[in-house]
Amino acid sequence: MKRKKYIYFGSNEVAPGNLADSKVVVLPLCYENAPSYGVGSKDGPYHILEASMQLESMDEETLINWEDIGIHTLKPLLPSNDPEKAVKEMEKAALAVLKKNKFLLSLGGDHAITIGPVMAAARIYPDIGVLQVDAHLDLRNSWNGSNYNHACVMRRIVDDVKIPVTQVGIRSFSPEEFEYIKKKKLKPFYAHNISPSDDSWIDKVIKTLPERVYMTIDLDGLDPSVIPGTGTPEPGGLSYRQLVKLIKAVGEKRKVIAADINELSKIEGFNVSEFTAAKIATKIFVYCL
Repeated sequence: MKRKKYIYFGSNEVAPGNLADSKVVVLPLCYENAPSYGVGSKDGPYHILEASMQLESMDEETLINWEDIGIHTLKPLLPSNDPEKAVKEMEKAALAVLKKNKFLLSLGGDHAITIGPVMAAARIYPDIGVLQVDAHLDLRNSWNGSNYNHACVMRRIVDDVKIPVTQVGIRSFSPEEFEYIKKKKLKPFYAHNISPSDDSWIDKVIKTLPERVYMTIDLDGLDPSVIPGTGTPEPGGLSYRQLVKLIKAVGEKRKVIAADINELSKIEGFNVSEFTAAKIATKIFVYCL
């Protein structure tokens, strides 16, 4: 795609917030390395930011003007092609934001973009836990020649960062990952056990979370009817409203200190995926701040 030098999050009717006065800092992480299936997530942040400029700024549920929160967008980071070096670069960028006591929203990129910001968050808040919305467990130890691949994200967090994780919307995993969750006694919230007519599962999710939470949303955690534009779509995912209810409940009952949205892979001529992703970001703003 033809990229602008700078795109900020928010409607094109309001000037972007400056860093000092903003509560939210958006960090675009334009990274994709050795994808498993569909490609294009490297440009995902640009597409989400462009879509955000078409959003109305009044949230229909809370009647909050989310632009009044103060949102500053950093220039996109294009990390190294070396996965381990890229993780360190993304950790450094995230740490610089979190040290300023700002709410960090990272936009990916493939799901490997989560590793660095989680490492940064854990350095400041060692008691943090991770809430992962995803179709996949992402618990492989190595994939496509790297321990820092998108399929290994949660393995790095559990094994290396050593903080608890809660996984929601899961419906795809390997035998290796199945053995790992048994060994570690992890208890994912599988998509087939999440009822479309009963929200009691949300309270069960919250009970597993510590007081401070990092939220990572892989867009394939939602059903492909909601987000078709993602690299590895899986049928049977969460609805948009289920995700919003989860975000709302976690924001009310826990302290979310950072989040990311990842794995957008644009479908040319079709804007619903990036627009929905941008809308999800605004729900994080109004419910988690």
